[in-house]
Amino acid sequence: MDNLISLWASSGLAQMQSGQLVMMIVGLVLLYLAINKGFEPLLLVPIGFGTLLANIPGAGFDVAPVYDAMGRMESPGGLLYYIYHVGIETGLFPLVIFMGVGAMTDFGPLLANPKTLLLGAAAQVGIFSTVLGAVGLSHFGILDFTIQEAASIGIIGGADGPTAIFVTSKLAPDLLGAIAVAAYSYMALVPIIQPPIMRALTTPAERQIKMVQLRYVTKAERIVFPLTLLVLVAMLLPDAAPLLGMFCFGNLMRECGVVNRLSDTTQNALINIVTIFLGLGVGSKMSAEKFLNPETLGILALGAVAFCIGTASGVLMAKLMNVFAKYKVNPLIGAAGVSAVPMAARVANKVGLESDPQNFLLMHAMGPNVAGVIGSAVAAGVMINLVGGM
Repeated sequence: MDNLISLWASSGLAQMQSGQLVMMIVGLVLLYLAINKGFEPLLLVPIGFGTLLANIPGAGFDVAPVYDAMGRMESPGGLLYYIYHVGIETGLFPLVIFMGVGAMTDFGPLLANPKTLLLGAAAQVGIFSTVLGAVGLSHFGILDFTIQEAASIGIIGGADGPTAIFVTSKLAPDLLGAIAVAAYSYMALVPIIQPPIMRALTTPAERQIKMVQLRYVTKAERIVFPLTLLVLVAMLLPDAAPLLGMFCFGNLMRECGVVNRLSDTTQNALINIVTIFLGLGVGSKMSAEKFLNPETLGILALGAVAFCIGTASGVLMAKLMNVFAKYKVNPLIGAAGVSAVPMAARVANKVGLESDPQNFLLMHAMGPNVAGVIGSAVAAGVMINLVGGM
């Protein structure tokens, strides 16, 4: 009888707390959205499953190792603890993913039409305006965010999951689960969130603007650009160098043409492996005490606001450029300034085709889309530089 009592006491059912049960349901919801609805499945499947693992009572997947007074390990840490500690706390996984994204990115449309860089820069307004909003909410006692937490929340507006994770792991690791879920959820919802904003801010005539054919970009330009970008940004803003450095390295492997095997590995096997562990590591931070609180709802709301402002800012910048430009820019491509590559560019193209079935904007939209990746990395460096030491 005593053995049965002891067995029951050690079971997960006996140790289950209400918060853990809720978080396991959250994990199942994330799996449902990823599998049944197709919402960012590459990340939400491992994040959802990691959430389940981290909240199984007594399993110890996310526990830290225990040491005695002499510094000797009494019990090892759990699997998810080591994944988080090695890959996310150090910033390794987001940086490797940025390298893979760089290897999959074509700078050609941006180089062919450099003024679209302004659209990617304008879309980052959502990041900084949301930081101010989070600080304002804290000032008036509505929510309680430090300046570091506000900076991490603002990065959601860049619609760049790895950048959001990298910044949050540096500035506000306790918010990692909520911010990662918000960032990837809004990336998945790009086709739903952006079109109404784009239509509201443009006229039918503006949506029908046909852009001139992009010029041919030479191989030398493609090789020189990532090197120039890295040197310029690293000299002016060293805190952005880790993200942009790996991004540019991946792109250089793609464009130089002499390391095709490395480029192929980076684009496929390596980024896939790291994505698995990144998702599990983020899931390990989805515990009840860190996720089930009013601040999480505030993060989700502010993230949505950041994303909407970023989309609107890109569209409005394109309209402003048309006041002075000889060759008009279709304002729809400004919405692609958020760095959800290539989904935001595809949405701009889709909305354009609705107004004119012969108006193909995809390649034009890739310019601001790639610029948005650069812009979000620079914004991340600014945030880390300004508030990281506070």
